[in-house]
Amino acid sequence: MPPHRLDELRAEQIAGFYRNSTPGTVGGMIAAPILTGMLLYENAVRLHVAAIFVLLLAASTVARLVLIRTYLTVKPPVEDWRRWASWAIATAFVGGSCWGLGALFLMNAAAPEYQFMVLLTCAALAAGAITAFGTYLPSYYCNLFTIMVPSCVWSALHGDALHWTYAVLCVLWMAVVAILANSFSKLLIESLALQFANLDLANDLLRQKELAEAANVAKSNFLASASHDLRQPVHALSMFVGALRDRPLDEPSGRLVRQIQNSVGALDSLFGAILDISRLDAGVIEPRPWAFAVQPLLERICREEMPEVDRKGIALRLIPCSLTVQTDPVLLERVLRNLISNAVRYTDNGRVVVGCRRGVRLSIEVWDSGRGIPADQQDLIFQEFYQIGNPERDRARGLGLGLAIVQRLTRILHIPMQMRSHVDRGSVFKLSVEQAASAPAAIEPPAETSAAPQPPLFILVVDDEVAIQEAMHTLLTGWGHTVITAGSCAEMLDHAAAFTSTPNLIISDYRLRNDEEGITTIERLRSEFNSDIPAILITGDTAPDRIRQATASDCFLLHKPVSNSRLRAAIVNLAVAAPGLLQARPQ
Repeated sequence: MPPHRLDELRAEQIAGFYRNSTPGTVGGMIAAPILTGMLLYENAVRLHVAAIFVLLLAASTVARLVLIRTYLTVKPPVEDWRRWASWAIATAFVGGSCWGLGALFLMNAAAPEYQFMVLLTCAALAAGAITAFGTYLPSYYCNLFTIMVPSCVWSALHGDALHWTYAVLCVLWMAVVAILANSFSKLLIESLALQFANLDLANDLLRQKELAEAANVAKSNFLASASHDLRQPVHALSMFVGALRDRPLDEPSGRLVRQIQNSVGALDSLFGAILDISRLDAGVIEPRPWAFAVQPLLERICREEMPEVDRKGIALRLIPCSLTVQTDPVLLERVLRNLISNAVRYTDNGRVVVGCRRGVRLSIEVWDSGRGIPADQQDLIFQEFYQIGNPERDRARGLGLGLAIVQRLTRILHIPMQMRSHVDRGSVFKLSVEQAASAPAAIEPPAETSAAPQPPLFILVVDDEVAIQEAMHTLLTGWGHTVITAGSCAEMLDHAAAFTSTPNLIISDYRLRNDEEGITTIERLRSEFNSDIPAILITGDTAPDRIRQATASDCFLLHKPVSNSRLRAAIVNLAVAAPGLLQARPQ
């Protein structure tokens, strides 16, 4: 046992002595007047002898009780255990001596029955002290021998058979009681050692947990930083490609631009999946449950998977279900789309079956006859970027984030998920969804945004990347807008002196140079123009705390890389939400 643990063990033994001594100490004090009172009543002892004995024992008792109260009040540190152990031994010696030596003065030479009454009381007190003093053996042995040895010697000195018999029995009794006390102490020490071992194990597990959490945080921070740094050039590339597509190109050039656009789209899918993970970890996604029929949702997902099903030559069967559920339809669709898409992707022959089972909750199940998942990998598949049988990281087979997103979404939705899988036999995923108590509400189609061209706007763009400034300027001016770009708020305010009108829209990066933030920049520009100018905040951050902060702002939030279609749609949405503020102003 390490030295520090040994000190803690001894300290706990001493603490046990002080916690448990009060009942035995008070009991001994109560026994003294009862015993002397009986002897006085029988004229077996003189009054002054009995009084001295009781007073000495009372003084010893008070001293021990004061010591106990002091210890419990002070709660001394572990390293002070030796000093308090010395006091424990001292009080045990004094208290035992009061009984051991005092008993000799209570003996009546003419009445053996009273002698044995005194001796029996001493033996009972010594035995009863095991549970209190036995937590620390030196104190108990001191108490035992100071109580019993004087009467044992006194009996042996008498020389008659009766007293010699008592002396021999007393020695045997002390040996047996000492062995019992030693066994009690060993059990206590073993129990304390086990307790400390468990504590060490718990502390070690806690340290390992903290290390794992720190590693996870480091991984998230790395992904967030890497994602932000990678999104910047991809965002600029997306803007340039969008500007190119709006220009007249010959067929070879157009085909090349489309290929570039497809590559940017693949990167966008990767960044989007990382963003989904980060948003889920940040807690900014809140479910909006309502009652809806599950069948149309399943039909839509299965219908969209049919091209891949036909290409692979497998079957996809949807078993009709007329029930309604109470949950967030958008998030549930995301979960089911991942599960059904995975089932189709990993089924090479046979079929995929999607259906529901009735019960207290509705069980939505996705069965496939695909490759199956080995037992030792069934927990790993829910980790980010983990894929079975894809060491070459073929992007056509997904990113390895789908099931990680599914697991997080089911936790948010409070939907228990079960999985069973056998290699070469297939897998089944089951979702236990709450059934709706009321009829499903009608799902209204989203309002269509007018396709009419938007009037030219006066737009401020703040981004510390020159490439992104140029790309945004090229794209937005190509749409007919007037654009002023700057790398910081101060630079934009310098340009503002030449403005003849208030801008219609502010587009700002979230993270600027010198710890400047886009939210602060937007607020300063609004204050400068004394107008609540609509704003789009563009961020490449995936760190959970930054996502929460950006989401809490009143800006329209876009995540890099932003395609030209999403940027155009954001401007249109702001025009619908605040038409008066986004009307073109003369320059």
